[in-house]
Amino acid sequence: MKKILIVLVALMIPLMYSCEEADEILENIGLTDAEIVAGLKQALSIGTDTAVNIVSAVDGYYKDELIKILLPPEADIIVDNLDNPVLQGLGFDQMIEDVIFKINRAAEDAATGAAPIFWDAITNMTISDGFDILHGEDTAATHFLRENTYSGLQQLFLPVLQESLEKDIVAGVSAQETWSTLTDNYNVVANSLIGQLAGLTPVNTDLSNWVTRKALDGLFVKVADEEIAIRNDFGHRVTELLRRVFGSIGG
Repeated sequence: MKKILIVLVALMIPLMYSCEEADEILENIGLTDAEIVAGLKQALSIGTDTAVNIVSAVDGYYKDELIKILLPPEADIIVDNLDNPVLQGLGFDQMIEDVIFKINRAAEDAATGAAPIFWDAITNMTISDGFDILHGEDTAATHFLRENTYSGLQQLFLPVLQESLEKDIVAGVSAQETWSTLTDNYNVVANSLIGQLAGLTPVNTDLSNWVTRKALDGLFVKVADEEIAIRNDFGHRVTELLRRVFGSIGG
């Protein structure tokens, strides 16, 4: 009950008092607004660093079924027609697996540069943002981060991902080359008379935009996992500040 009262008081203080008065009152219950924001910044920094380390490791995307990047939806027609006699015996099943493997390797490679991009939003977090996040849902901080960084991440991540897709990252062959081989070979069949009679349609997709979007989605899934862990698991609060800030809400 005491913790609940402390939280209610902490929520009301910024609305009822000046910043100076709020600081003094919050000090009396053990937290200043500056400490709250500092704790949340620390949590986001730790969470994003951990998430980036997870997805940028070998198989960080590829062997995690939750965030593994598959082919773009436009390529479903290839996957769905692997049993079609027109495509059988042409090696499309292996080409598909090669593309999936290599685009995930490219995403893992590109993710290594993601961590610094998060810092702008983290360092510019306001006191108001801090209170909203602290007393929000289990992924409130991740939502804040996504709202404030996604567009910038996309713009900065896309060229990095494009470069990664062009790298000879597996056996001297890039993901982009493998994708082009798959779609070019498939389109030859789809554009042929027999392919048209079989109902096949060509595939023309910008691979880098698709992989960038899915790579960022997977990254934020991992950021959310880290936030939930810090909020709910004492063992994940690896600093005294995190223990004080998240302990103040009863966790």
